[in-house]
Amino acid sequence: MKQLLILSGKGGTGKTTIASAFVKLSGARAYADCDVDAPNLHLVLKWSQEPERKPYFGLPKAEIDVDKCVRCGKCMENCRFEAIAFSGKYVVDSFACEGCGVCAFVCPVGAVALKPAVAGELMLYRNGEVFSTARLKMGSGTSGLLVTEVKKQIFEAAADAELVIIDGSPGIGCPVIASISGVDMVLVVAEPSVSGISDMERILGAAEKFRVKTAVCVNKFDNNIKKTKEIEDYCRTKGVPFVGCIPYDEEAVCAINAGKSIVELDCAAGKAVRTVYENTMEVQKY
Repeated sequence: MKQLLILSGKGGTGKTTIASAFVKLSGARAYADCDVDAPNLHLVLKWSQEPERKPYFGLPKAEIDVDKCVRCGKCMENCRFEAIAFSGKYVVDSFACEGCGVCAFVCPVGAVALKPAVAGELMLYRNGEVFSTARLKMGSGTSGLLVTEVKKQIFEAAADAELVIIDGSPGIGCPVIASISGVDMVLVVAEPSVSGISDMERILGAAEKFRVKTAVCVNKFDNNIKKTKEIEDYCRTKGVPFVGCIPYDEEAVCAINAGKSIVELDCAAGKAVRTVYENTMEVQKY
């Protein structure tokens, strides 16, 4: 099983647009959306049936048994996150609680316990193809662990797939690190701007530490030809394959708004993505 991960250092570069196009062009029977904070690959790759759903349990949260509680206040006094309040009884704010367990440790009567808490939801679609994704619950901080579960789902459900296309998270944090782990190649979607170049460098640096093969393409390259040239020069200097440029295309915007992949239309961006795909597949072979 080959794993192709598509990343960008920030949101809005067109990562998901290109990921959906690659799914269509490759005919991949297995793909995943690891942007668990804001998954949206499903908006383009439409599924009519309901997915298999299961809760994802992240860090435990404190719960106070009001029948055991003697109202000594030690839990609230020792909570550094100010997650415990008193209003006739002591209650825990699950959004503020970090599950550190100090409150349970200091409670003299054992009225506080750490209980598993739902931190998100895993979803698996099957219908000839397999699509794994998830949604992290607002305020939860275990996105990296949830990404690992998303990847685990796709590998278990589509173990015989030749190619898995993975739409990663933007940025360079825990979910990105979890996305990179174990993949065969990373395609970085860069934008021609000062911040876009900085983001690209950070992603390439992270992939290098994992010893993962990389390639770079530029989306909306004609917004800044000068910066696009800087990205090409950077890749040439670092020995990173540069696989192509995609122009800004209003027809592509219309396609995405209509819930279609850009390669489903005869447009400039769609044609350019086909070239980027072919070049990326060539790089992945070696």
